[in-house]
Amino acid sequence: MFHLIGYIVVGLVAGVIAKWVMHVPLTVFWTIVLGIIGSLLGGALTHVVARPSNRRYYPAGLIFSTLGAILVLYICFKLNIHFPRI
Repeated sequence: MFHLIGYIVVGLVAGVIAKWVMHVPLTVFWTIVLGIIGSLLGGALTHVVARPSNRRYYPAGLIFSTLGAILVLYICFKLNIHFPRI
C-alpha cells in the first residue's frame, strides 16, 4: 500500500516539474497521471540502457520520471493532443 502512495507522490512531483518546464496548465489528477506515465517511460528507458542486477522492476526515480513526463508532454504537443483545461 505504501508503494502505491510513493508512486503517486513521485508522480505528482515529476508532473509538477514537467508542467512547470513546459508551461502547461493541468489539474492535479492529470499532473499525477502525467508523472506516473513519465515514470514508467523513464524506467523503461533506463532498463534498456542498463539492466538491473536482479529481475525486479524499480521505478525510474525523480529525475528520469521528470524527463519521461517532459518527453510525454513534448510528444503530445507534436501530435496536437490536448489535455483538459483547468
